Amino acid sequence: MAKTTPDKGYQKLKSDLAGGEIGQVYVFHGEESYLREYYLGELKKKLVPTGFEEFNYHKFDGKALSLPELMEAVDAMPMMAERTMVAVTDCDLFKLGEDARNTIIGMLEDFPEYCCLVFVYDQVEYKPNKAYKKLCAALDKSATVVKFDIQEKSDLINWVRRRFRALGKEIDVQAAEHLLFTCGSLMTGLVPEIEKIGAYARGSAVTIDDINAVADPVLDAVVFQMTNAITRGDYNAAADILGQLLKKQEEPFLILAVISKELRRLYTARIALDEGRDKFWLMEQWGMRSDYPARLLMDAARRTTREWCEKSLTLCQKLDLRMKSEKGVDDEGEIKLLLMELAQRTFS
Repeated sequence: MAKTTPDKGYQKLKSDLAGGEIGQVYVFHGEESYLREYYLGELKKKLVPTGFEEFNYHKFDGKALSLPELMEAVDAMPMMAERTMVAVTDCDLFKLGEDARNTIIGMLEDFPEYCCLVFVYDQVEYKPNKAYKKLCAALDKSATVVKFDIQEKSDLINWVRRRFRALGKEIDVQAAEHLLFTCGSLMTGLVPEIEKIGAYARGSAVTIDDINAVADPVLDAVVFQMTNAITRGDYNAAADILGQLLKKQEEPFLILAVISKELRRLYTARIALDEGRDKFWLMEQWGMRSDYPARLLMDAARRTTREWCEKSLTLCQKLDLRMKSEKGVDDEGEIKLLLMELAQRTFS
């Protein structure tokens, strides 16, 4: 599988911090909020002396942003420092009115050298609108746009191992891969899980059993366990997992959607086996960053046939249509019946 190309803005930000040449305007966005907050903190460390935050660091909520107050903060001279820092969270620049956009454009075109302004996209998605050519041009010229993506497998595993090491624990690559599969690849979600697992593990080395004992798995991992039980023909195990999901008040419609996705992945793995393809082909088809879930899928697919996979997906599609179009459907009961049909290999 081809390695993801690193974001140019992310690489430039790291270079700016390492070289001490911090830029004037940044746009931070992307799903990896842990890194976003980390680098926002790194900028603040470099620019704002301790004890002078009130004078040199200014934060704004973009949803209630006052442009005059923002302009005043940007223009304010630093005190006992060379630079000031201004952070604006969740201001959708491309949904501002024309007057507000023009104000932002004018500010960017005549931006003071002593200020560093960061537009942080947290709850709001960063979606540039090319129809606003002047705003796009001003951002292209003045701002470094930094996208914080989920990290590559090797980087994540090294980070996970460092986090455990700081807790006095070791974890091998296989257990670290299992952790990422179970808890997801977002660092923000992994931090509390690592703390919890590290506190639970009795030995010096964290094991897969330690992870399974206390980790809170993401929905995809739970549904994989459920479909894995189905491919073994173990309805009781699958039903038990479904019951746990329903007790957590997961929406039946969402559960069905994830089951359908997992069965499509399983079908792709079955095709790979039938056509003599390997796990790397499967990873390419589904954009997987790690071969760990690919190996698990290939193992599960060996217990199926292409016909079973096709019929399973047809059942999911029919139930999806019923849940969307018919009134009075017992969603929970229907999903339980679906699991029973799949596990017993009986198709009507």
